[in-house]
Amino acid sequence: MKKNDLILGILVMIVWGLNFSVIKLGVSEIDPLLLTALRFTLATLPAIFFVKKPNVSWWYLIIYGWLFAIGIWGMATWSIEAGLSAGMASVLLQMNVVFGLFLGYFLLKEPLPINKVIGSGIALAGLLLSLTVTDGSVTQLGLMLILFAAISWSLASITVKKAATKQIFAFSLWAMAFAPAPLFLIVYLQSGSDIFVQLPEQLNERVIFSVLFQAYPVTLLGYWIWNRLLVTYPLTTVAPLTLLVPVFGLLGGVLFYQETVGLIKLIAFLCVISGILISFVNTKLITKLKSRYI
Repeated sequence: MKKNDLILGILVMIVWGLNFSVIKLGVSEIDPLLLTALRFTLATLPAIFFVKKPNVSWWYLIIYGWLFAIGIWGMATWSIEAGLSAGMASVLLQMNVVFGLFLGYFLLKEPLPINKVIGSGIALAGLLLSLTVTDGSVTQLGLMLILFAAISWSLASITVKKAATKQIFAFSLWAMAFAPAPLFLIVYLQSGSDIFVQLPEQLNERVIFSVLFQAYPVTLLGYWIWNRLLVTYPLTTVAPLTLLVPVFGLLGGVLFYQETVGLIKLIAFLCVISGILISFVNTKLITKLKSRYI
């Protein structure tokens, strides 16, 4: 990867990692699903008027939009409001890689090499170990919500594969346009109309910063750079960069919220990250190296 592209990729991972702390800043002031709805409203408007609709079925856009905005980020944001620390949310959301491997195997008949099985086992061990964390950074509801978000991420990835589009940015942008309405509806069904009446009073500088940061640096700019890297380089070159997200997610929690990183949490983190890293290993390359040097 070229130096400038690598720097851009790392900067995106920093922004995505710190985003979990910014989400926590927002949900301390406002309903998590309302915060998510505002994020995707600003992310799609007015940008959608300057990007042509991708040549895919409307159903793919709707399904992906709901999975991405409601399933992934709605639930991830809610998990932080439900007591899951920003750092642990960033780590456990990476379980989408593990879930994606098995969903790909059962739904798409994709191969499941031994390194992916081993890596998934190690990552699942990290997930189970996180259940024993007793410092208050992992709650039962928060854990359920973040795992739902991780599964939604895997299903969203499958939706993209089924759509078979090369216009990834346009696909994401148009799909996100279908997210705000159902999110606002869910908020209304949960809390009634009073939450919207009180919204102007809740829009203080912390909420505004949280919404703007999520909408623009994280969503529009971040995914634009990320999609450009995906088009330019092989997935096996770009994908391992995402392992930096939980690193900066944990660092953000420590720096901004003084979250503790005890031994059990650290081991769980290392298990999840190393398991995912093993899943990315190119088995053909290993075989080639073994035949050459062993």
